[in-house]
Amino acid sequence: MSAKVVVAQIMECGEAEFWKTFFDPELNKRLFVEGLGFRGYETIEQLETDKEIKRTIRAEPKLALPGPLQKVFAADFHYKEQGRFDKATKVWRWRMIPSTLSEKLVVNGLLKVVSLGEAKVRREIDVAIECKVMVIGGLIEDTFKRQMEDGWKQGAEVQNGWLREGKQG
Repeated sequence: MSAKVVVAQIMECGEAEFWKTFFDPELNKRLFVEGLGFRGYETIEQLETDKEIKRTIRAEPKLALPGPLQKVFAADFHYKEQGRFDKATKVWRWRMIPSTLSEKLVVNGLLKVVSLGEAKVRREIDVAIECKVMVIGGLIEDTFKRQMEDGWKQGAEVQNGWLREGKQG
C-alpha cells in the first residue's frame, strides 16, 4: 500500500521570491507555529553551496488522529525533514523522518515551482507515503495524506496572505 499527495497551488510571488521565503528560517518558523498551529519548529541546519541548499528542520505538528492511531502516535510526536534543493533543476526533494515508526513509515516528496509571470508561480508538490505496519498501515497513510493536503492548503493561504500584506505595507 501507499498514498500519494499531489498538490498544485498559486503563490502570489515570483520564483526568486518564492525560494527566498522558502529558505527563510524565521518566516518558516512563523508559518509553521503561527500559521499552521504547530507546537514547535526549528531549523537544525541549513547549508548552501553554489550547487545546492541542504536543510534539516524539526517540526512538532498537532495531529488530528482517529482513535486507533492515538495510541501509536504519542502527544509528543515530531518529525525531522531532511531536504536538498538542486539549484540547476530548481527542485526541492525531501524525506520526512517521524519520531514514531521511523523504520516503517516512509514519506518522500518533491516541490518545484512554475513561473506564471512576474508575480505568480504555481507550486507543485508530489509526496509518496508508505507505511509498512500490518492492519493499520493504510489508515496511517490516509491520515498522513489528509493532514498533508490540509497543511499545504492552509500554508499556501497563510503565506499568500503575508505576501499580500507585504506588498500593501
